[in-house]
Amino acid sequence: MATTAPDRRPASLAAIEADTEAIGFTMSCEEGVGRLLRALAASKPGGRLLELGTGTGAGTAWLLAGMDRESVLETVDNDPACLGVARRHHTVDPRVTVYEADGGEWLAGRADDTGPGYDLVFADAWPGKFTHLDEALSLVDRGGFYVVADLARHAGGTDSEGHRLEVEGLIGDLESRSGWERIPLLGWSCGVLVMVRR
Repeated sequence: MATTAPDRRPASLAAIEADTEAIGFTMSCEEGVGRLLRALAASKPGGRLLELGTGTGAGTAWLLAGMDRESVLETVDNDPACLGVARRHHTVDPRVTVYEADGGEWLAGRADDTGPGYDLVFADAWPGKFTHLDEALSLVDRGGFYVVADLARHAGGTDSEGHRLEVEGLIGDLESRSGWERIPLLGWSCGVLVMVRR
């Protein structure tokens, strides 16, 4: 069967993966999550997207693959080695802005911002997921997506009791919030949850 455009991996992904392996980073966006991100990004023409936890830019590549030319993406991380890889592969794309900053501080700095929100917030780091959750959710516009991944794996790549308790706390918090539709995919890929603001 011929491969159609939606099934193709982003052109930059193989080089990103090679550079990621070279620096020993093990928490890149999984392909299943990437495909989901691409589809969600494609559903928001002219959209504003935010990625918390750039890593080496694998998730960034999937988001950019789904975005149209009028969409913009802001991505935040505090690891200079990882950002070096991401910048090498993405800064030529005028749709993306890469911030080297602590995600929690970056979110806290947006607390009083009255500018436009985002059509998609992908929380792929501790801030915006296990800390600064209120700040991250406040940035999602009506009809926008809040996406978290790695709920089934720990930052060290292994499962732990502490991580399980953190995830249970996060899910309980998210389930208690009104004004959101939840799509739990916890048993899929690395453990994903999608919420849509009503």
